[in-house]
Amino acid sequence: MDFTRITYAAGERRATITLNRPSKRNALDDATVNELTTAFTMAGRDPSVKVILLEARGPAFSAGSDLEYLSRVSQYDLEQNREDSIRLGQLFRLIYELRKPVIALVDGPALGEGAGLAAVCDFVIASKENARFAVPEVRLGFIPAVVLLFLLRRVGEGHARALALRGEAIDGAEAYRIGLANMVIPSAQLDATANALARELIDKNSANAMGLCKEMLSKFQGLNLPEALDFAANMNAAARMTAECKSGMGAFLRKEKIEW
Repeated sequence: MDFTRITYAAGERRATITLNRPSKRNALDDATVNELTTAFTMAGRDPSVKVILLEARGPAFSAGSDLEYLSRVSQYDLEQNREDSIRLGQLFRLIYELRKPVIALVDGPALGEGAGLAAVCDFVIASKENARFAVPEVRLGFIPAVVLLFLLRRVGEGHARALALRGEAIDGAEAYRIGLANMVIPSAQLDATANALARELIDKNSANAMGLCKEMLSKFQGLNLPEALDFAANMNAAARMTAECKSGMGAFLRKEKIEW
């Protein structure tokens, strides 16, 4: 597929999806959401891809909603706005539930929907100098409705309330403190660190096991304790029956190197 707002590349068992509208500070519009949905679907279906990296070209990770797009949606009726919000939610859910690890490289502002895009990734590696995270919608008379759902899951209610109600930007260090970022490192080390993490996941971990972990993490939230324990027991039993589990455990018991 020919993309106009992102780029997509696959090789060495990883896919790299790059937001590619630096002149627009990688702001999101409906076309960008559609292209990201297509790209993540492609990566999810590609058996040669084990890990996905999400990065951005230019000085911003994503400045949130595109201004021209906001002007257009301001004329939408209720049903058009609802459908537009559903599409964004579907993208976030796709990334959140994708059975492959997703690593976000945030080297600049991640605002509004851009913060949500980072929050749904499994790993967020933030620039010490440049990363900024904010959901400033309340300052515009708006709400970060879809973003807030995933922020709540990632950082908990207390931190999500502070981010949503104040609208203030936080730096990488604060994002790390509240659990929004997994690492905060100098910008010059961002690519090397992300590539090292991707290589670790590719070489050391079972793809099937990581996928099952992501499935469990996404489903635990809606279950009460008895339901969650029953689900966990069923998943545990099913995982033990997989070929990857049997080969991995066999290699471990024989003290052999496991090749994933």
